[in-house]
Amino acid sequence: MWSTVLLLGPAVGWLGLFFLAPLGIILLYSFAQRSFYGGVQWNFHVGNYIQLLDPLYFSIYWRSLIIATATTLICLVICYPVAYYIAVQSSKKWKNLLLLLCVVPFWTGFLLRTYAWVFLLRAEGFINSLLMQANLIDRPLTWLLYSDFAVLVGQVYGEIPFMILPLYVSLERLDIRLVEAAMDLGANRWSAFFRVVVPLTKVGIITAIVLVFIPSLGAFITPDLLGGAKSAMVGNVIQNQFVQRNQPLGSALSVLLTIVILVLLIVAFRSGPRSKESAQ
Repeated sequence: MWSTVLLLGPAVGWLGLFFLAPLGIILLYSFAQRSFYGGVQWNFHVGNYIQLLDPLYFSIYWRSLIIATATTLICLVICYPVAYYIAVQSSKKWKNLLLLLCVVPFWTGFLLRTYAWVFLLRAEGFINSLLMQANLIDRPLTWLLYSDFAVLVGQVYGEIPFMILPLYVSLERLDIRLVEAAMDLGANRWSAFFRVVVPLTKVGIITAIVLVFIPSLGAFITPDLLGGAKSAMVGNVIQNQFVQRNQPLGSALSVLLTIVILVLLIVAFRSGPRSKESAQ
């Protein structure tokens, strides 16, 4: 009994202090009211949640959903072949080196890497200079930076490692003899891939999608630096509300985002065992 308490105590205490307590405070603030001078009045009501139904926010919700979905799909299309090559095709000598290259971006700060994209995409940046020197364009492409395109590029770049690693773990456990058996029975490469490889790695695919989609949905650094005011996402609105001392509305939006994320996690959790059973 006491050994169980000693083993679980630190983890439960950590979760309670740094996860449940802040979540409870945010939930409490979401029902409060902003005072005239930016303070908080504890007159509990649901007005903040009603304000979130304002059509003004719908375009931001929609943009956040589209960019997060596009980021996830692009990362999946790019990373699945890479993870397949590392896990199945490459030798042990190159496998460790390729995995190391996948995590190299983590050696520098995310903020620094995002600023690097500002220098690459701006009007006088490397990409525009290269295109003009090649006589492919007459003037700098101004839409490369401070646009939804720039946000998407930054998001895909930042989330690629989180997509590759779960896919690699799932693909490394793949029994390649099942693929060879399918091809011996008459399946071509595409049929063997979609009817054998993909179902057997479905758990890894779902895990990777969750790891990429959830942070993309609540991102605010990349949209803030690369998107500008016209490409604001939900994370930027939450940040702005707290900066403008409207904590109740920012808290309500945070609770809404948390609920969406929890629903996605439940869907992923319910999908996991079924896909595992199908793998067996």
